[in-house]
This record gives sequence, C-alpha cells and structure tokens, in this order.
Amino acid sequence: MVGQVRRFNRTVTQRIGALDEAFLSRGRPLGQARVLWEIGPRGCDVRLLRSRLDLNSGYLSRLLRTLERDGLVVVERSGADRRVRTARLTAAGRAERAVLDRLSDEAATDILRPLSGRQRTQLLTAMAEVERLLVASTIRIAATDPRHPDARSCLREYFRELSQRFDGGFDPARSIPADDEELTPPAGVLLVATLYREPVGCGAVKFRPDAPAEIKRMWVAPAVRGLGLGRRLLDALEADAAARQVRTLRLETNRALGEAIGLYRAAGYREVTPFNDEPYAHHWFEKTLDRAEIKREQRR
Repeated sequence: MVGQVRRFNRTVTQRIGALDEAFLSRGRPLGQARVLWEIGPRGCDVRLLRSRLDLNSGYLSRLLRTLERDGLVVVERSGADRRVRTARLTAAGRAERAVLDRLSDEAATDILRPLSGRQRTQLLTAMAEVERLLVASTIRIAATDPRHPDARSCLREYFRELSQRFDGGFDPARSIPADDEELTPPAGVLLVATLYREPVGCGAVKFRPDAPAEIKRMWVAPAVRGLGLGRRLLDALEADAAARQVRTLRLETNRALGEAIGLYRAAGYREVTPFNDEPYAHHWFEKTLDRAEIKREQRR
C-alpha cells in the first residue's frame, strides 16, 4: 500500500509540473504560484494563509518576501492589531495571477484532451474521490483542554446546531452538564479534530467511578461530513476509554440527530432503557468495549 501511494505521488507531481523550477513557464516554482493564487484578489490574513496551505511560518515568510521583492505582493499590518498581517496582491500581482489562472486551465485541458469521454469521466470521478480521501487523511485528532480556543469554537458550534435542529431549541442550562472540569483528565477527556489547523469536530468522555462512562459533545462540522470523521472520533474515544480500563460506554441522543443514531448503531451500540433524565434525549445507547477488538481495529 505504501509503495502504491508513492507511485501515485510520483506520477502526479511529474504530470502537474510540480518538479519544474519554473511552474507553467512563469519563472517561479509551484510554491510561489500557489501563494499568489491563495492570496486572491481580496487579500488574505497571513495566519489564515499559513493554515490554509499548512505551511510553517518561516517557509511562508520566505515565500512572501520573494513575492514582495518581485513587486507582486505587499504585506501590511492591521491598524487595529499590529499582530495581524494581511497579504495583498499589487496590480502586477493581480496580472500575474490572471496569467497563472489561464495557464492552469490550459494545463488541465492538456491532461483531459488525449482521453476519451468515458476516460475523462473516470478520471474526474477518481479525482473527486482521491481529493475527498486526502482531505480525510489530513484531519488530526488530539486530546485538548476544554478551555482551549479550538475546543471553545467546537462547543459553540455544537450548541448552535442543536438549537437549530431540536424541536423548541436547546438550552445548555437545562441539559445534563459536561463542564470543563468533567472533560479534563482524569475526570474526562475532550478530543478535538482539526483540518489545516482549524477545528472541525469534537467528542468527549466523562469517566464515572461508580457507573459506566458517558460519551458527550459529539459534533462534526458540516463542511467535513461524509469523510468518516464521526466514526474516527468515536473510535478514538473508545480506545481512550478502553486504555483506562472502562468496560461500558453509554450515551443519549435526540431523535432529530438521525445521522448520529445511525453512527452509534453501526458502531455496535444497542438501545437500552433510559439511564438518566436528560430532557433532550429520546434514545439511550450502551456498548460493552472489547479491548482486543479495539486494538485490532487500530492496527488496521
């Protein structure tokens, strides 16, 4: 499998010209061309640019300095917050970006032209699937302090979505709590998923010394749904719980969250009688963890 991935990478980088010192014959490498494209006609916050391209700050700074020296980009500090820098294209930068845009269209046409109509459809379908899976492989999951800005962002979006989807809305004050202290080890754990350093999902476990542990705060951003992230978060929470010698996991959910109900059932959770008085719950689930099976799944 590793060998096949490497062959694919070599084929793609050669075919799109990533190895050329002068990408699309414009006298600059692919990295500089990509930065010009991502800055765009309206400019871009440098922090957002770094996150979007998944580059370290030193390398991005070198790329921007080169583009500034060539008269294509200016980097300005915000008057309100001097820590915030924005990269903007100059008139020459906008013209260069337009040329790169046209040449990129021509390069894509050059890939498609030799293929039959059926082959083009196959290639585009395969590209869409590869892109989807590459994005999925880029998502990182890590235990995070619930007070961290990424965790706060996820929980805000989680509560906002529940308010929109539940009949009659959602009031966290009425729900059984999962406070910061309850989601901080050893009382619990909160996992946050990030894509290009931006938070896109979360899930938590509350450990209870005198009762089964409980899954809480499962949420995936709409933009990354369909990538299997919900199952990854659930698997990671189960692995963490199993490592702490937890035998049984419980959770409750609302009938409006049909996709979550489907996820839990597919993951082996069985519906049980209510085990708490959560006012927003319509379904209660439970699963007995098999530590050996969890380890086998992790190895896969």
